[in-house]
Amino acid sequence: MKILGISAFYHDSAATLLINGEIAAAAQEERFTRIKHDKNYPKKSIEFCLDFCGLSIDDVDYVCFYEKPFKKFDRLINTHVSFFPNGYRYFKESMTEWLGSKIFLKRQILNELNKLSSNSKWKGKLVFSEHHLSHAASAFYPSPFESSAILTIDGVGEWTTTSYGVGKGSNVEISKEIHFPHSLGLLYSAFTSYVGFKVNSGEYKLMGLAAYGEPIYADLIKNNLVDIKDDGSFRLDMSYFGYGNSFKMTTKKFHTLFGAPPRKPESDLSQRDMDLAASIQLVTEEIVMRISQFVIKETGQKNLVLAGGVALNCVSNGKLINKRLFENIWIQPASGDAGGSLGAALVTYHKMLKNPRIVNKNDSMKGSYLGPEYAQDEVESSLEELGANFSVLKDEDLLKTTCDSLLDGKAVGWHQGRMEFGPRALGSRSILGDPRSPLMQKTLNLKVKYRESFRPFAPSILNETLSKWFNLETKSPYMAIVSKIKKTHRKDLCGKEEDSFGLDKLYLQRSSLPAITHVDYSARIQTVHKETNPKYHALITKFNELTNCPVIINTSFNIRGEPIVNTPKDAFRCFMGTDLDLLVIGNCLLRKEDQNPSLNKDYKNNFKLD
Repeated sequence: MKILGISAFYHDSAATLLINGEIAAAAQEERFTRIKHDKNYPKKSIEFCLDFCGLSIDDVDYVCFYEKPFKKFDRLINTHVSFFPNGYRYFKESMTEWLGSKIFLKRQILNELNKLSSNSKWKGKLVFSEHHLSHAASAFYPSPFESSAILTIDGVGEWTTTSYGVGKGSNVEISKEIHFPHSLGLLYSAFTSYVGFKVNSGEYKLMGLAAYGEPIYADLIKNNLVDIKDDGSFRLDMSYFGYGNSFKMTTKKFHTLFGAPPRKPESDLSQRDMDLAASIQLVTEEIVMRISQFVIKETGQKNLVLAGGVALNCVSNGKLINKRLFENIWIQPASGDAGGSLGAALVTYHKMLKNPRIVNKNDSMKGSYLGPEYAQDEVESSLEELGANFSVLKDEDLLKTTCDSLLDGKAVGWHQGRMEFGPRALGSRSILGDPRSPLMQKTLNLKVKYRESFRPFAPSILNETLSKWFNLETKSPYMAIVSKIKKTHRKDLCGKEEDSFGLDKLYLQRSSLPAITHVDYSARIQTVHKETNPKYHALITKFNELTNCPVIINTSFNIRGEPIVNTPKDAFRCFMGTDLDLLVIGNCLLRKEDQNPSLNKDYKNNFKLD
C-alpha cells in the first residue's frame, strides 16, 4: 500500500510518502525551489519522494490532501458576510484567488498527478482529510505511545484553530474544537506583526526576543484582547484585530491600547518591543497550560502529543513538560503545515483504511531524516562542476579535522546524510560552532547568518550526557524543548552586569557555554542519538574527547530569508557567499582559503528578508 500525502496553497507546501504505513520519504517544497515557505503545489517534493523510493505515480494507491478546500471556502464566505460591508477590498481579492484556482483544487491536483502518469491518467484515488485531523494524525501515529491525548493549536485550518482528542491504537478522534476567528496562533501572529516581524515566519523571533523583556502588558492583553476561561478556552475581542476582514493583523484600536503604531520592520528594537514579546509569550503559556490541564482531566490519558504551529513554541513546550501534568509528552518535529502532508497520509492509511498501527518505542520519524541524500560520488561530481577545491578524507580524519577547526573558532558548514523534514536543522544540514566561545554567537549571527544579533543558538548534546548539563529529564531529538542550563555551569553576574537590561544583556557571559546560553539561562536543546544520526553523534563524541564538552552549536545551514540548503551545490554557494570557514559534505572537506576568490558571490541579497 503506497500513500502520498500533500500539503499546499497556504504556506510550507510538502509531500510525504508512506509505504505499508512506514514513512519512506518527506520533504518541503522550499528546499527544492529555494523560495522560503513556498506555498505552491509541491511538484518537486512529490517527484523526490517517488524517485527516492524507486516508484512512479502509477504505483501510488491513494493521494490525500491535508485539508478540505470547500470547508475553508465556507469559512471565508461566512467571515466576510459577518464583517460586511467592511473589508470589501479584502473580500474581492480573496474571492478572485479562490474562484481563480483554489476552489478547483481537486481538478488541479488530479491534473498534476496525471502529468506524472505514464498513461496520462493516474488510476489511484484522491481523498481529503481535515486540517486539524491531519495535525492530530501527524502527532499521534508516529509517537511512541499506544494511546495518548492529542492537542493541536495553530492559526486556522478550515474553521478550527484549536482541538483536542484521543488517539488509541490505529484510531484518532477529535473531541472538542475552538473555531475561527478565536485563535491563539493568530493572536501570537498579531503581536509578531505589531513588533515588526513577518507573520508565518517571525514568530520564533518573537519567542527569542521575549527573554529580554518583562511581561508588563500581560494583564492588559488578558483584560482587553482575550478572555481566557478556566478550561483554557478563549475568545478574542475582534475589534482589536484586522485579520478577519483586511490584510492587516491589528487595528488602530490595538495600536491605541499599546500606545504606538506597529514597529517598522528592520528598525531598532526598543525595550517596549521586548516587553510586548515577553507579555504575549506569558499569555500563550498560560493558555496552553490551562488547556492541557483540562485535557488531562477530560481524557484521563497519561501521555500527550502536540502538533500545529503553536507546538513549535519551544519555550511553552519546556514549561509544559516541567509542570509534569503528563507522564510523557511527544511533539511532532514538523508541527506546521508541512507536517500536514504526513498527517494526511497517516489519516488515509490508519483511520480511513483501518490498517493496524505498529508502535515504535522511540518514535516512527527516523530522527526526521526523511529528505534527499547524496552519495559520495555525486558530491564529488557536483563540487568539481562548481570549480571547488576539496580533499577527500576517511571518517576518522574528517571528524578530527572538523573538531580542530571548531576548536580554532571556525564556523563549519556540515552537510551529511538525509535532509531533515521540518523547520529545524538537526545535524544533517547544519552550521556548527564551539559553544564555549564568547564571540561565536555574534560571529554566526552577523557574519554568517546575516540576521538579528539578539537571536540565540541551539546546542546539540550527546543524549547520554544531557542530565549533567541541562535541567531536562527527557530526550529532545527534534530541538522542540527549551530548558535551563544547570547551575553548576552558570557564571554569576556582578555589579553593573546584574543591572543591565534589553539588548545590553546580549553579550554577558552567563555560563561556560556562552554561545548557546540565552539571557534567561535557557537553551533550545537537541539531544543527539547514535541510532538516528551516527556520524553527527561521532563528531560530538570526538569534540567531547578533545574538550570534555559534549555540546556544539547547531544552527540551520542557510542565511536569513533562505530555506535550509538541500543539495551539495546549495551548500557550496552558501559557503562561498558567507564567512563560513570550513565546509564538510560527505567525506569532502573544503577550506575557504583554498577556493578561487572569483567564486565568491554577493549572497545575502539573493533572498527576501524573513
